Amino acid sequence: MAHVLFVCLHNAGRSQISRALFQRAAEGRHEGRSAGTTPADQVHPEVLEVMDELGIDLRDQEPKLLTREMAEWADVVVTMGCGDKCPFVPGVRYIDWDLPDPSGRPVDEVRATRDDISRRIDQLLAELDA
Repeated sequence: MAHVLFVCLHNAGRSQISRALFQRAAEGRHEGRSAGTTPADQVHPEVLEVMDELGIDLRDQEPKLLTREMAEWADVVVTMGCGDKCPFVPGVRYIDWDLPDPSGRPVDEVRATRDDISRRIDQLLAELDA
């Protein structure tokens, strides 16, 4: 079982989408968590809307602050726009996904980001399962 940590700035959009899609697709084979370098108060409303379309309710998710312990837990850290604020832990694999922040964007753009994340999750799982 691999541990994957998804990190973005606010843990209110990209990383929340990624963790939820990863958990669903991994079906218990791997574990995913998410965090942010400067967490927001809540998940972005446009993210809630596009995840609802897939039957995934993120309303109970609270953005979390990224800690070094979280990074040490992970086998893979997927970063999305957090830059130098992500702690480097030797032996942990880092992947950077260049994705737009969904905050305040039109729903069709957030949906496109969600679908892009879904494709990336499928690729990541194929690597982890190999």
